[in-house]
Amino acid sequence: MTIETWQQPLPHGITLSCRGAGQRGRPVLMFLHGFPEAAFVWDELLETFAQQGWRCVAPNLRGYEASSQPAEVAAYRPKLLVQDIAALAQIEGAPLACLVAHDWGGAVAWGLANREPQLLQRLAIINSPHPGTFLRALRESPAQQQASAYMNFLVRPDAEALLREDDYRRLFGFFTHWGPAQWLTPELKAQYRAVWDRSLTGGLNYYRASPLRPQREGDPGAAAVTLRREMLTVDVPTLVLWGLQDAALLPELVDGLDEYVPRLELHQVADASHWIVHERPQWVAERLSAFLRAGPDS
Repeated sequence: MTIETWQQPLPHGITLSCRGAGQRGRPVLMFLHGFPEAAFVWDELLETFAQQGWRCVAPNLRGYEASSQPAEVAAYRPKLLVQDIAALAQIEGAPLACLVAHDWGGAVAWGLANREPQLLQRLAIINSPHPGTFLRALRESPAQQQASAYMNFLVRPDAEALLREDDYRRLFGFFTHWGPAQWLTPELKAQYRAVWDRSLTGGLNYYRASPLRPQREGDPGAAAVTLRREMLTVDVPTLVLWGLQDAALLPELVDGLDEYVPRLELHQVADASHWIVHERPQWVAERLSAFLRAGPDS
């Protein structure tokens, strides 16, 4: 099945470059990528689920690839990122049958499910921490503080220059931290380079705009953040898939998740990392298919 691409203007002036498959008018699955990725990482799942009868859409988030790239760091605040996906969902035909998200895409998805629950029927999260458990860990867990220390590197004003050194050695190192990343083929590396050549600053601005990072000298980070309970609850049925070998997001981030997400289905995978979508695409597709087939009250 062919992946289609298009530029989607949104009513508030942002344009998102999108990838998709499946006929318009069918129930919609929307897929949100993270850092340092882009919408193309979902192509295999777009094709798989389009063949099953879904309309599948994967936008490049603002700041990425050919989507709008505002220069101001403040343009990457969470409420604005949520606004983008809410608008796209309404254009595609909300409520979405499911919103599927990884990493920073998950941060946007948690926010949308909390603020605009009428726009989606189900939520599927892949290795992306809930803001409540993440804030707790950044405040109280030395292990997670250490695991998240890279965030304070990514907010540096010279981060772009450092990441581009030696053919993006540090960025490719994100993928190989846990193991050899045999899925990272030369063709896939070329796709990543093309995205980073075009839009590296946009992805880094997500970190610069968010206070959810470890405390450092002169920057209280998460220590200065307060999130009200009503900003954290998610009432739609939610699937969470979690690779336990994630070097940046530790297993403790799913502890207590059911306090915020009562309709939770959690699957943890011992031999997968943060990049489980690449490592175990068939398993991810199977778990998502089963979740979509479940009854409305599950």
